[in-house]
Amino acid sequence: MSKSVTLYSKATCPLCDEAAYLLEELQEEVTFSIQTVDIYSDEALLEKFMLMIPVVEIEGEIVDYGRISKKTIRKRLL
Repeated sequence: MSKSVTLYSKATCPLCDEAAYLLEELQEEVTFSIQTVDIYSDEALLEKFMLMIPVVEIEGEIVDYGRISKKTIRKRLL
């Protein structure tokens, strides 16, 4: 069963773009789905993640934020 990854981000965020690219690269190694959520779409998300984005959540658990580590994400997906 493939895992579900949520990327919390916002428009015009270079770190968010970098995180999205990193996740797409990892999809070549590991099977998982990515859902990207703009934190500006929900007031609660904006308040929760405003200073942390990008945030990567796997199966409901926050595993990394800010400058995303490919190694950390890969380890959590395997």
